[in-house]
Amino acid sequence: MTHPREDLLLASVEAREEEIVDLARALIRIPSVNPPGEFYRDCAELLGRRLAPRGFQVEYLRAEGAPGDCDRYPRWNLVARREGESTGPCVHFNGHIDVVAPGEGWSRPPFEAQVMGGRIYGRGACDMKGGLAAAVIAVEALIDAGAPLPGAIEISGTGDEESGGLGGVAWLAERGWFSKPKVDHVIIPEPLNVDRVCIGHRGVWWGEIETKGRIAHGSMPFLGDSAIRHMAAVLEAFERELYPALDGQATAMPVEPPGARTPTLNINSVHGGQPDVAAGDAAALPAPLVADACRLVFDRRLLIEEDLDDVKASMHALLDGLAQKRPGFRYSLRDLLEVRPSMTEPDRPVVRAAAEAVRRVLGREAKLICSPGTYDQKHIDRIGSLRDCIAYGPGILDLAHQPDEYVEIADMTASAKVMALAAYSLLSGETD
Repeated sequence: MTHPREDLLLASVEAREEEIVDLARALIRIPSVNPPGEFYRDCAELLGRRLAPRGFQVEYLRAEGAPGDCDRYPRWNLVARREGESTGPCVHFNGHIDVVAPGEGWSRPPFEAQVMGGRIYGRGACDMKGGLAAAVIAVEALIDAGAPLPGAIEISGTGDEESGGLGGVAWLAERGWFSKPKVDHVIIPEPLNVDRVCIGHRGVWWGEIETKGRIAHGSMPFLGDSAIRHMAAVLEAFERELYPALDGQATAMPVEPPGARTPTLNINSVHGGQPDVAAGDAAALPAPLVADACRLVFDRRLLIEEDLDDVKASMHALLDGLAQKRPGFRYSLRDLLEVRPSMTEPDRPVVRAAAEAVRRVLGREAKLICSPGTYDQKHIDRIGSLRDCIAYGPGILDLAHQPDEYVEIADMTASAKVMALAAYSLLSGETD
């Protein structure tokens, strides 16, 4: 079966590869580092200036009251909408405009967006300004193809995804920007490899355990009670009871890499005792005291089969068991962050449209996966109650947040073709 209109669309995207590169480089050159949340408005206006001439109604929305928003670092978001020729569904492309700090270890300037060997290098090239540029060019090619398009197309550039999305997608979702009937299908061009369609992510619970002790002179520790030793008992209980229990669980989530197909627990940090002190230019010396407090921060990742309340109850049960068996053991447990798992059903229209487009463009079947970490689908699902959402975009996930981060130019072009075809299929009703 021939598809002349789709063939023309793919050719149009192919011809715009230089535009994809130019837009990606322009976005990368804006150092929208989060934290603290710099230059969000600059990124938003760059996108707005490009989209307005093609008939998009552009809105700049500040997430006032969101965590981190202030006059010095305002949380600006862009939402652009273009109405079609008749009523129909809305396809929304959402990309985050914030990037993590570049850090050390770069062999080239992180915000110059150098092109070398078919790649664009720079902080945010992979995660996810390359994907955002590809989505914009995909939509432009679709509009310029001249096909009658019902419904609407939206593109958003949102902030704070790297710090939980509370000043970006979550803030917008709370105000109805990611709910029906305004939006029907969402594609987030996160870097999860160009032949994979991501249908969800594991959940996360960050918490802090503090063990209590009693301070005393370090020469007479028997007069005190070491909170660090109590924390050592917590770690021992993790090794003896918790980690084996996690390893024994399985999931229906197709998480990549395979090591993330069980629940995981990471110890982010342990802090105990008094800080070391320095006298003049001398090296810091330890405080000669028994630690009266010790804090542990953990990162527990959840599968779709797990209930967060049950996971918390199990942690409390483990700690309460120590309190019963270990003399003097006292603790507190504080929640820092919680995100429940999310997974879109594989037969949803946006999943089928993207998978078919991958097969058409790349000549192989798309692999449906779930992400080990979270991204903004959590807010679209849990706050917006919109299930028809996926992540699909160019870039290798392992390169995100790394020195010398890059995106392959050929992958940006291929992903733009996939996104253009998927949007055309969804707007024309071919996946119904």
